[in-house]
Amino acid sequence: MAEPHITLDPQTLNPVEQKLRGPLEDQLSSALQAATAKVEQHYAGESVEQVTVMLLEQAKAGLHPDIAAGFNPDHEQLRHVAEVIVTRAR
Repeated sequence: MAEPHITLDPQTLNPVEQKLRGPLEDQLSSALQAATAKVEQHYAGESVEQVTVMLLEQAKAGLHPDIAAGFNPDHEQLRHVAEVIVTRAR
């Protein structure tokens, strides 16, 4: 699996967020990649939906609280990452 990467839609960003888009994408991607590695290492037969929730919780835990509060990744894309984790463990 390629490491997950966050891409922000510039149309949904305010002017400050647009200026910080690159570093913000890097930080969000890094948090999601770390969460993916941690969840994959500790996977113990949870369902895809449970893994999806774990990924989001772990990613948010790795972010500044203000950034975590606004981090709402696409559920289907996050679920896809969870599906890969579950499939690899079988």
